[in-house]
Amino acid sequence: MRNVFSFLKPYKFPIIIAYSLMLVELAVELLLPFFLGLMINDGVINQDLNNIIMWGSIMIGLAFAGFVAGIFNSFYSSHVSFAFGYDIRQKLFEKIQEFSFKNLNQYPTSALITRFTNDVRQIQNTIFMGLRIMVKAPLIVLGGVIMAFAVNVQLSLVFLVTVPLLIGFILWVLKIATRLFDKVQRNVDNVNRVMQENLAGMRLIKAFLRRDHEESRFVKANSDLANITRSTFRFVEASMPILLFVMNLSLIFIIWFGNIQSLAGNISVGEVVTIVNYALRVSMAISMFTFIILAFSRTKASSERISEVLTVDVDLTYREDANKKSAITKGKIEYKDVFFNYPSSNESVLKGISFTINPGEKLAIIGATGAGKTSLFQLIPRLYDTTGGKILVDDKPIASYTLDNLRGSIGYVPQSPLLFTGSITDNIAWGKNGATTEEIIQSAKDAQIHDTIMDLSHQYETKVGQKGVNLSGGQKQRISIARALIRKPKVLMLDDSTSALDLATEDRLLDAIQHYDCTTLIITQKISTAINADRILLMDDGEVLAVGTHKELLKQSELYQQIVESQFGKEYAYAK
Repeated sequence: MRNVFSFLKPYKFPIIIAYSLMLVELAVELLLPFFLGLMINDGVINQDLNNIIMWGSIMIGLAFAGFVAGIFNSFYSSHVSFAFGYDIRQKLFEKIQEFSFKNLNQYPTSALITRFTNDVRQIQNTIFMGLRIMVKAPLIVLGGVIMAFAVNVQLSLVFLVTVPLLIGFILWVLKIATRLFDKVQRNVDNVNRVMQENLAGMRLIKAFLRRDHEESRFVKANSDLANITRSTFRFVEASMPILLFVMNLSLIFIIWFGNIQSLAGNISVGEVVTIVNYALRVSMAISMFTFIILAFSRTKASSERISEVLTVDVDLTYREDANKKSAITKGKIEYKDVFFNYPSSNESVLKGISFTINPGEKLAIIGATGAGKTSLFQLIPRLYDTTGGKILVDDKPIASYTLDNLRGSIGYVPQSPLLFTGSITDNIAWGKNGATTEEIIQSAKDAQIHDTIMDLSHQYETKVGQKGVNLSGGQKQRISIARALIRKPKVLMLDDSTSALDLATEDRLLDAIQHYDCTTLIITQKISTAINADRILLMDDGEVLAVGTHKELLKQSELYQQIVESQFGKEYAYAK
């Protein structure tokens, strides 16, 4: 919690003002019963109108001061809580941008969204309550007891029994409730995850008639959330009757004993009324502890979840001696005995990979599904780090580049193209800060998407639906390629990014890429694409089986012959 609440440091001055105003309200609440007792003793019992008017005027003035202090306290409390929410969301977003894929695997998207929304909002509400009433409640209990003892010691002794008893009970409830609310938040994550997957896969769900299955998944997740939430709130709310029962017993005792003492002449009526008022205020303040416990328990769970994200170690770093101005200039890439396994598995998906790609060379990577081709790609921009061996870029270890400089020199088109909500212009320009219209159009032409865009009703200003839902697979791939080309990369990486293109379009695209001064790596399943590369790297089961030209591999590799045969026929494979 300390890490999260450190975000309140810039708002010390507003917090001091809010607490000062809260103390004014507190003073008013503690003084009003005292002056009420004086008005009864000096004015009502003695039938002295002047004293009634005097004490009454003082009480009205105090009430007005408390009213004004309360308004300004609410203003400053709101300011601090909303500013805190803004700052912590900003910090969370910045932290997540630093995450490697390994870090992202630790936290499902739904869990991160819950932290951004539900958890931050819960802490905001608690901060507002903390500045408004959360601190005032225990001070009212403490101040009420002290003032009651100042009025009459004998009548106030009951507080020495009830207040410690109730405070101990409240601390026990807080301990249990914190654990329960942590479970509630985890179930909220689960509901969000199911909803997110359902909405993302709605077309597939309808196509496969899996509505009933998805409904049962949601019902289970929703029921689990409802059950744990119900149990938690029942436990917390059960504390309210216990608190009120004990405080009402003490109130009955004060009235009964005060009546006896008043009849005996040992205590005035005003003192009895004053202590009853203090008892009522203490009772109301303690009853507020239920809501305070509720808020604090949820906030403790939420703050721990947010702190977990803020303090997680990002495993991708660069060497201390890294030149922050150094960038890729040639595009030479060398793998030296590289091993790699994903964080959630001990099984190596890359096993002793070694090969070199020369500057400006076009390398096609081919192999069966699961051969490790995409894993090989992800190591170059350091989406993951190797678990063994090393990668050199321009003859320097990859860790000697800052992540910004390394990735800024790479154009990466993933296997599943992702477009953002906005126009086609926005999506292409997303690849380069400050991209000009001429650069956008040229990269679109090179990606063979310009003519298609010009046929659309709004051309480059055509709005792209969420994840490119209103575009075909080939259109999304070509826009993604244009987004990579616009940055004029020194290393261009196409992860099976031409699979939805016809052969003629693909040929024109590859010809256009030839004019870029870059090293090109293409993952493909099509021999027709691989033939046009300078060299072909054949992979299987995480290992490099062979590297060479199309003709060389036909002579050297039986597996490559089988792949060619499956696509072109036996005669072609052996004729070459």
